[in-house]
Amino acid sequence: MEKQESIGFVEICLRILNNDLKHFKFVVTFVLIPTIIVFIAVMWIVKPKYAASAIVTPPASTQPVSGMLSGLMGSSGMSSLLGISMDNEDVNAVWTILNSWELHDMVINKFDLARHYKFKGKFHADLLREFRKNFGLELNKEDMFSLYYKDTDAKLAVEVLNFMLEKADSSFNAFKTKQAHQSREYFQSRLDSCEHVLDSLIKDFVNFQVSNNVYEPSVQLEATIKYLSELQAMREEVGIEMNFEKLDRGENSKRYQELLKRSKGVNSALGGTLKGKHSNIGILELKRSPELYAEYMRREAEIRIQETMYKVLRQQSEQMRLEEAKMLTNLHVLEPPWENDKKISPKRGLILAFTVFFSFFLATLLCNFVEYMRSESRTNGRTAAEWDFFVKKVCFWHK
Repeated sequence: MEKQESIGFVEICLRILNNDLKHFKFVVTFVLIPTIIVFIAVMWIVKPKYAASAIVTPPASTQPVSGMLSGLMGSSGMSSLLGISMDNEDVNAVWTILNSWELHDMVINKFDLARHYKFKGKFHADLLREFRKNFGLELNKEDMFSLYYKDTDAKLAVEVLNFMLEKADSSFNAFKTKQAHQSREYFQSRLDSCEHVLDSLIKDFVNFQVSNNVYEPSVQLEATIKYLSELQAMREEVGIEMNFEKLDRGENSKRYQELLKRSKGVNSALGGTLKGKHSNIGILELKRSPELYAEYMRREAEIRIQETMYKVLRQQSEQMRLEEAKMLTNLHVLEPPWENDKKISPKRGLILAFTVFFSFFLATLLCNFVEYMRSESRTNGRTAAEWDFFVKKVCFWHK
């Protein structure tokens, strides 16, 4: 069975080749004429295209500055409330500028591409689409911008890319300047508000310290406890001496009377200290000391928060001021476009090979169809009858 199938396939191939050889002149003519036409077209009629390319570094990331500010704030959430972004959005901004219709429209008007393309359409959007067919932008493996532009004029392709890079850089500078100006105004307003709040807090804090005689509660509390301990020790010492003197000489002795006066003085000092009568010298009232300490810490924490906020806002405001003032090159060209005279289209060899193959295929198909119809006519086959009927109908409609 396998041998018969193989012989059948070989017979079919040989029959196809024999049918082509029977109509050799037709096949040669059918293949040669389209090939010559296509050859003339790709060699002299169709203008070849050239490509200019460039590799450009994206803008420097602003993440280190944001990270520093986030560290000063102690929290990334606080920096986000201030509008400080942790991501580098400048790359997306440049990508948008390079793909924007404003920049493409500037290129079209600058180089009069409507005339260069011989554009005959009515809508500008179609001309813009024609330009974008020849322009490309992508990120390469090294995360660099890779730009290319294809045109029939190699020199024009280079000029278009250089113009686009120059305008994209200036547009990005204008974008960053405007963004920095708006941010600086916002930070300046927040800075003024923060400064006003900070001054008010400091003033209230000073009044609180003066009115309550609280200047350093931890130190004052330690000194108060130490002072009370000393008074208590003196009180116990005087009490022991009084008891000894009472037993030895009685209550009417001169020494006992001196100790009694001393005991009253110690008790008076102890009572006055507990009631806060000595606050003018930094001694705290023991019962009120937790409340005063808590209030002191709360006010001090508010001032520290406002001071940190003020520091961050001041730094960011200065950063935006510098950003607004500078006009530097942000897009650094690593591989500038150059006049490449190597044609990228049309692919002459590929087009000619396809033309020859397709023409030969059609010629073979026609030759074998003609021979098949002749074979059917000799045997008065049904297919031949249908074909004759079809030809008669076509001739009738033609007449």
